[in-house]
Amino acid sequence: MFNHLLVPLDGSKLAEAPLPAALFLARRLHAKVTLIHAIEEGAPREIHGERHLTGTQEAGAYLAEVAARVFSPDIPVETHVHAYQVKEVARSIAEHAEELGADMIVMCTHGRGGLRGFMFGRIAQQVTGLATAPVLLIPPGSVGSGFSCQKMVVPLDGDPAHEEGLTIAAQLANLCQAQLHLVMAVDTYSTLSGEKAAAAKMLPGTTCALLDLYEQDAKKYLRARLGSLHAEGISATAEVRRGESVSAIVDFARQAKADLLVLGTHGKTGMDAFWSGSTTPGLTSRAEIPLLLVPVWDKKK
Repeated sequence: MFNHLLVPLDGSKLAEAPLPAALFLARRLHAKVTLIHAIEEGAPREIHGERHLTGTQEAGAYLAEVAARVFSPDIPVETHVHAYQVKEVARSIAEHAEELGADMIVMCTHGRGGLRGFMFGRIAQQVTGLATAPVLLIPPGSVGSGFSCQKMVVPLDGDPAHEEGLTIAAQLANLCQAQLHLVMAVDTYSTLSGEKAAAAKMLPGTTCALLDLYEQDAKKYLRARLGSLHAEGISATAEVRRGESVSAIVDFARQAKADLLVLGTHGKTGMDAFWSGSTTPGLTSRAEIPLLLVPVWDKKK
């Protein structure tokens, strides 16, 4: 499964938010951890009073201190400082994950405002679109001093080709003895947007009937996925929610008291390609819990 976790750090407390998740997963998966820092070209020493690593010696000492402070001796931890200054930090992180053989990137998703939060959030979004490995995004304050994956929500779109997120979630559920909660979002007439909304105004009755049929198809699809999971001995439930997709998923996860969202995304395009005809980068900013993005590759290519 996941044998090597890559954790990008820049010296700030914000960037350290994923460390409890990396510690939990390293122990549960018996995985190696690499703490990495890429020297950013023209980076200031401080941003709003927060430390920002700008030298190789300072960065190396910091990563070594984090390794000793956070991880127990039984967990293999390596540190890596990319000494040559880079203009594109996100690309450097994605390339290092591939070069070092990391099969998961664990990083902070966004801040609570201010320049530091904006910068780190922008980098996280870019990494999700560039990385070939799954990316675990941790909202600051979402895990506190501990991380858990006892209740996982898996959004699906009904296309079997996009089920890689479900496959990974099922493997994690087996390892962590966790519950899976599958969800599909089907629009209502009022939540349609763009060309779909324009077409719906011309045929409102037909549109509503089609959406009801989509709901029935979604329920049938989810029942089939549940049958497979239960046959594997995995505790799972499923539900279809009506409404705008991001809001429906965020509300469902909150009500399920989930501690992890797992979903597939098309490689090289990040969140923009999840669900045909729908853009969902808002999920990364609105999700209150960790979000594991699993690349889905187009098998036709």
